[in-house]
Amino acid sequence: MEIINPLAEKYVEQFTTTHEGLLQQIIADTLHTHIHAHMVSGAVQGKFLSMISCMIKPLRILEIGSFTGFSALCLAVGLQVKGIIHTIEIREEDAIVAQNYFNKSKYSSQIKLHIGNAKEIIPTLHEEWDLVFIDADKTNYIEYYELTLHLLKNGGFILADNVLFHGQVLEENIKGKNAKAIHAFNMHVTKDIRTEQVMLSIRDGITLIRKL
Repeated sequence: MEIINPLAEKYVEQFTTTHEGLLQQIIADTLHTHIHAHMVSGAVQGKFLSMISCMIKPLRILEIGSFTGFSALCLAVGLQVKGIIHTIEIREEDAIVAQNYFNKSKYSSQIKLHIGNAKEIIPTLHEEWDLVFIDADKTNYIEYYELTLHLLKNGGFILADNVLFHGQVLEENIKGKNAKAIHAFNMHVTKDIRTEQVMLSIRDGITLIRKL
């Protein structure tokens, strides 16, 4: 299902500031070479991540789901001088690609890549987060949310990607484990009195959550 009119999407991208060369290269390389190229954040969403990061000016960012490194580099733009982003990727082949791009960037010393299961890695990091970006396996979104919320600073933010899940959550009878998991996550967040949230129809849907 097409959630956003392709013409509108093209128009929006036309009037959004373009990314610097390395970020454009990551998008192009991923689209041309990766079997799951659709998983890379789009140019508009990437700029949105950068804008949010620049507004918050975080000291500590956690990203769950590095993929090929595009979103981590977008988020790194707003880091404080001594800021760090920890990014976790379960697939070693994607992590290697991401690390290669990190090494080429001016944020190389501020990005720490972890390879493995996020549910096992997160408790070992011993950080207090200003910003968390969840963009990994959909069936564990609620667990990632709960794992990180108590480690998030009061007033800190969680960004959750793919909350419209290709429009499948809009169907009267939601089918498929991923769509059901995303709908359950959306309901879980909405009922959570510890946070407030706004769901945005950027690309495949992204929810901005603030801890109260």
